[in-house]
Amino acid sequence: MLTDSSSQSVRRNSTTWWRLALKYGVPPLITVGLCWLLFTDIDFGEMIHIIRTQCHFGWLAAGLVVSVFSHVFRALRWRIQLNALHVRPPLFILVLSIFGTYAVNLVLPRLGELWRTGYISARQQAPFSTVFGSMICDRLSDTLTVLLLTLLTFVVANSQLMSYLQQNPEAYSGIISILRSPWLWISLAALTVAVVVIVRRYPQARPVALVTGLFKGIWQGFAVVITMPGKGMWLLYTLLIWGCYFLQLYLAFFAFPVTAEVAMLYGPTAVLVCFVLSSLSMAVPSNGGIGPWQWAIMFGLSMYASGVTGLTKEYATTFANTVMGCQTIFLILLGIFTFIAIAIDKRHTSVKPQNS
Repeated sequence: MLTDSSSQSVRRNSTTWWRLALKYGVPPLITVGLCWLLFTDIDFGEMIHIIRTQCHFGWLAAGLVVSVFSHVFRALRWRIQLNALHVRPPLFILVLSIFGTYAVNLVLPRLGELWRTGYISARQQAPFSTVFGSMICDRLSDTLTVLLLTLLTFVVANSQLMSYLQQNPEAYSGIISILRSPWLWISLAALTVAVVVIVRRYPQARPVALVTGLFKGIWQGFAVVITMPGKGMWLLYTLLIWGCYFLQLYLAFFAFPVTAEVAMLYGPTAVLVCFVLSSLSMAVPSNGGIGPWQWAIMFGLSMYASGVTGLTKEYATTFANTVMGCQTIFLILLGIFTFIAIAIDKRHTSVKPQNS
């Protein structure tokens, strides 16, 4: 017979395993599922033929060089926040932490951010919560940027979006029916009321305490940005980060003649539409965005298929897979370099405690 304590231990272990399975098992399943759908009814021979005969890898290489600068700018921006919290790691170490973040996310989604927090915290002997708060702010600023870019896209690409919806009346009527449904707004209002009631009535409950603690940490992270010195440079680095992301995709469009035609006919707006859709797709839990990213790019390109000869589903799939494949290989190489450099740094660097 199991005692109460042993049965509770079994239940806790069971719950832990379920959480681990959901956290680290679901994203690979999503990645595999979306990739399987991606290649359904696709002629692999045609895809390989397009890559061999039409792809100019020099444009993709140029985009990858730009991506390195985006990582450096991200490290520079994060350094401003950490300095305000009296944590002062060398810039090269911060750049390594950014490289490592993306490499770890390829294997275990969302774990990269925790890894870089733990790495910087351990190396600088700084409180984990302090570094974690700055990282949360760093990622939330990206979320806010994506939302602003989405609004911008609706403004500058409104005519193309409406044209696409009119050409696809089922999608248009579906969106309109959802927005006009009273159940949508009633559900949102009920959810808001329920959250407020639960938080006020059960403030000491562990789930509520965890969520409220998270939001307090987020607020503190943003408060640091508001009061810290170097706010202007922080905003500049934010613009440079996202400018590099956009430029990387813009350069990739010229790697294939058909997508280059899209960029030349419709200008940067077409690239912006694909860029925003691909950025939103990163919210889907997957390994490094593999799967959702390609679908987002394909959907964006489909809006311009009627005006560009040869922009078929196979062509869009080939473009998206080639760009994502090159990015993934490059991130793996950067990850290998990062963990070799970290091993060398641990061997030769003695870390002095910091006041935090």
